[in-house]
Amino acid sequence: MIADLAFFLKQAVLQPKQTSSIVPSSRHLARAVARVVGPDTGKVVEFGPGTGRITDAILERGVRPQDLTLFEMNVDFAEALRQKYPLVTTHVCGAQMVADHMEADVGAVISGLPLLSMPRPLRRAIVKGAFSVLRRGGLFVQFTYGAKPPLSPDALTELGLRFRPIEKVWRNFPPAQVYVLTRQAD
Repeated sequence: MIADLAFFLKQAVLQPKQTSSIVPSSRHLARAVARVVGPDTGKVVEFGPGTGRITDAILERGVRPQDLTLFEMNVDFAEALRQKYPLVTTHVCGAQMVADHMEADVGAVISGLPLLSMPRPLRRAIVKGAFSVLRRGGLFVQFTYGAKPPLSPDALTELGLRFRPIEKVWRNFPPAQVYVLTRQAD
C-alpha cells in the first residue's frame, strides 16, 4: 500500500497529465466501481488502471484474470501491472484504441480516466470506442469528482447513450460519483 502510494506520487510528478491525480483511488471507490461486475460478466476492460487499485477490486468480484484487459498509457504503470497481474492482458496505449485490440463481446468497461478534464473530442472517442467493443447490454462504468456526468446531454444523445448515477463515494479523496452508461437501445 505505501509502496503503491509512493510509486503513484512519483508518476503524478513525472507525468501529471497522464496521472491527473495526486493520490490513487480509495479501496471504497474501487469497490463501488467494480460492484457491477462478477464471474458471469465475461470479458472486462479497464481504462487507466494506474497502480491496480480498481483492478484488484474487479478480480475480487470474481472476474477471471484471463477475462480482464487493461489499457494504460503510462509505460511504468503498465510494466508494474504486468508483473503484478501476469494472467491479465495489458496494452500500453490510449483507451480510444480499444477497438484495435478487442472484439465486440465485452461485458463491461470500467474507466478510471479523468474524462471531464479531457478535450471533448478525446472524451467522445474514448466512450465511442468503449461502446464499439461492448456487447448488447454491456455497461460502461465511470466515476467523476465533479457534480456533472461524464458526458454532456448533447454527447449522450449523439452517441445514443443514457447514464444513471449508482453511488456517491464519500470515503475517497476527493469524493466521487460513480455512473453507469448504457445504450438507449438496451
